[in-house]
Amino acid sequence: MPAIPSSRCRTRDRNNVLSRPEFMSLNQPLWGGNSESQGNSRRPGQPKHQANLPCDPQEPTDNANKDRKEPTKLPEEDCIQLNPSFKGIAMSSLLAIDICLSKRLGVCAYTSSSWGTVRSMVTLLAFTGHGITWIIGTIVCLTRSNKLAEQEVLVNLLLALLLDIMTVAGVQKLIKRKGPWEMSPGFLDYCVMDVYSFPAAHASRAAMVSKFLLSHLVLAVPLRILLVLWAFLVGMSRVLLGRHHLTDMACGFALGLLHFSLVETVWLSSSTCQTLISIGTLSWSSFY
Repeated sequence: MPAIPSSRCRTRDRNNVLSRPEFMSLNQPLWGGNSESQGNSRRPGQPKHQANLPCDPQEPTDNANKDRKEPTKLPEEDCIQLNPSFKGIAMSSLLAIDICLSKRLGVCAYTSSSWGTVRSMVTLLAFTGHGITWIIGTIVCLTRSNKLAEQEVLVNLLLALLLDIMTVAGVQKLIKRKGPWEMSPGFLDYCVMDVYSFPAAHASRAAMVSKFLLSHLVLAVPLRILLVLWAFLVGMSRVLLGRHHLTDMACGFALGLLHFSLVETVWLSSSTCQTLISIGTLSWSSFY
């Protein structure tokens, strides 16, 4: 058979369409035709040790579904509440109004305030509702009293004052709310543990004492009105001095009325009061 010239072979290969680069894939065997060749074949650039590993087509799908089902959860502190409740909005609005009004009413907070000239008078009015004032006054009246009925009333009043001081101090220590103005407590405030703002200790004490005296003393109508007015002015004086918020004063009044109801429930009899007085007298006489 005569030999075909090499130039003619090159011309035939050049004219062959399937020998072009864009049609080279047509000359390759099909991937789905032979499962064994599909498992043993490897892609260009793939290492040999990876080509021999079995291929699991379900694994990528399962991982994708798992990522889709388990989204990344952010910490609660990093999340923003885009739809707050009506209760939260109402509470925030009331607190903002309370702080704004309390700051405006603190006209005697400093001597340079708008009502700074009457600050001493307002301070004196607030001092009439101080715990030390009422405890010392009750003890002095108790030592000078000779009637059993008066001593019974005074002993129960003294216990009510101690209950009021301890309860208010505990609630203040628990909540630790600051006043509308940055003011450090005085020495007398530290003595009765009246350090924080909520609830107002003076308002609680004034409400409790006024209700106590109205219930156990026979007073004329003008004196009863003055007693109620005094309790309100004592609570309001602390707001004017910038020590408490309006809500502190309101809660103080409510807490004072609660203390009065509790004392009336556990009222000590005359014999019990005489026993306590004798114990107190013996304890004081032991110092002399």
